[in-house]
Amino acid sequence: MTGTPTPPARAVTVGAASELPTAALGTTPHRVLTIAGSDSGGGAGIQADLRTFVTLGLHACVAVTAVTVQNSVGVQDFQEIDPPVVAAQIRSVAGDIGVQAAKTGMLASTAIIESVAAAVDESDIGAGRSAPLVVDPVAASMHGDPLLAADALDALRTVLIPRATLVTPNLDEVRLITGVEVRDAAGRRAAADALLALGAQWALVKGGHLREDDSSPDLLTDGSEFIEFTAPRVPTGHDHGAGDTLAAAVTAALAHGRSVPEAVEFGKAWVTEGLRWAYPLGAGHGPVNPLWSVARR
Repeated sequence: MTGTPTPPARAVTVGAASELPTAALGTTPHRVLTIAGSDSGGGAGIQADLRTFVTLGLHACVAVTAVTVQNSVGVQDFQEIDPPVVAAQIRSVAGDIGVQAAKTGMLASTAIIESVAAAVDESDIGAGRSAPLVVDPVAASMHGDPLLAADALDALRTVLIPRATLVTPNLDEVRLITGVEVRDAAGRRAAADALLALGAQWALVKGGHLREDDSSPDLLTDGSEFIEFTAPRVPTGHDHGAGDTLAAAVTAALAHGRSVPEAVEFGKAWVTEGLRWAYPLGAGHGPVNPLWSVARR
């Protein structure tokens, strides 16, 4: 007896990046929350999230999880924030200002992951709750510097991912979380299935690290719907903060009430344009540039 055949993925070629509606001056814009680490070099982490949120016209709140010593060539050190302080930031913001969507980035340790999970539950953030949660499971910098303790991977799997409206790992993170080595479309399917099995509502398996593919394919699924988003690969060495920027743009679209597939399509178009206008910085990798939209205006 054979199982139910897996439906083919619906192919979506991502077009030109669009804008989100912005609030009239003097009125309160949509509010979003980033729960992540600070990048002293300004290219990734909270700094990338804030640049994306602000250029998209949202009010951005933060819960800082760690302070990194970082520049364009790598992460030299980082200091975790006490887990109760991380949780208190989330509760403080959500209880007073309120958020329409939230995202996570660098969480560093099991204790921080557990504190974040408790705080988002209390703040009605997460899958099936009033504010969707995008989990960007940051485990290492683009240079390979570890940003998550090895013993925290299990907490990521069992505590945080089950609360995710959407989880957005790159291929290195997929391998660490699920053990699946993605080399082709079948691998993306297997990885997405493994992420959904951990409890995520939607999984986005990003194909940006498959450097031999010139279409940069990303697979999105909730287990019943499969969508493969493609966009032309931008030939640049300046891609610092690409994952953060994508997740932040998706979070911004979710805050505006877009569906997950609509939000992912928006985010992929947004980060593709940011890569197109990325700029050199320091002696290493420059950042994705969300400021392209400001220049366009």
